[in-house]
Amino acid sequence: MSAQTAALEAATIGQQCKVLHLPTVAAQCAQLAEQALRERRTHLGFLEALLQAELEEREQRLVERRLREARLPRIKLLEEFDFTQCPKISPHQIHELAEGGYIERAEPIILIGDSGTGKTHLLTGLAVAACRQKRRVRFATAAALINELVEAKHQLQLGRVLARWARYDLIAIDEVGYVPLAEVGSEFLFQVIAERAEKAAVIVTTNLPFSEWTQVIPNARLCKALIDRITDRAHIIETGAESYRFRRTLEKRKGRTSMANLTSAAPQAAEKKGS
Repeated sequence: MSAQTAALEAATIGQQCKVLHLPTVAAQCAQLAEQALRERRTHLGFLEALLQAELEEREQRLVERRLREARLPRIKLLEEFDFTQCPKISPHQIHELAEGGYIERAEPIILIGDSGTGKTHLLTGLAVAACRQKRRVRFATAAALINELVEAKHQLQLGRVLARWARYDLIAIDEVGYVPLAEVGSEFLFQVIAERAEKAAVIVTTNLPFSEWTQVIPNARLCKALIDRITDRAHIIETGAESYRFRRTLEKRKGRTSMANLTSAAPQAAEKKGS
């Protein structure tokens, strides 16, 4: 085959792949064809490798799109979580949840603990795991979710926005309890969670035990109804009261202090030795 003929065929394949939306086939066709010749693979073996490359690339792009759509403030992986610093949390339970069965069973997850105990990291890690399984995920703080719904109501778009939230396989609501909610905010939070009960999964983080939720949801009946919905068949995980972030900061500060002491001690030791 002449170089001109090969170039023409490559251009034709590229154009056909563009029409068929097969960018990976176009990009890897020549390389995989050469590899198939070297390995003496059959035509069907070459075709299988080519289509597998396209499928893998599509899956990767889908996962990346799911991660973008989730609107996570930062990517934190469960593999990066230091369970040795949080002895109250069961690694086995977290890794089992990461497999996604709770999403299929529409079971809530509630992470309860003080600031700095790993709640948001675990929530984010579970959300990333769900995205890797190509599930539709959306993250928001409780305050941001309520603000979005209040704005939608003012724009007469509340039904459309609520329907969009209902379509996610998993929603992750961070920081419930950090800011007191007005009556309308409490109602919106209840509406979002109640509509997902036994239908779709939700993860919630909170710094308050359930007995103190009335501090942020003053309507006692609404508060009780919300807790009833969110705890039904839920995985309730207590992350503790000792801040891992604060302890890490203290350790870093101690390390800097020790280094400073060593640095200042070195000239003194040299001076004594010289004298």
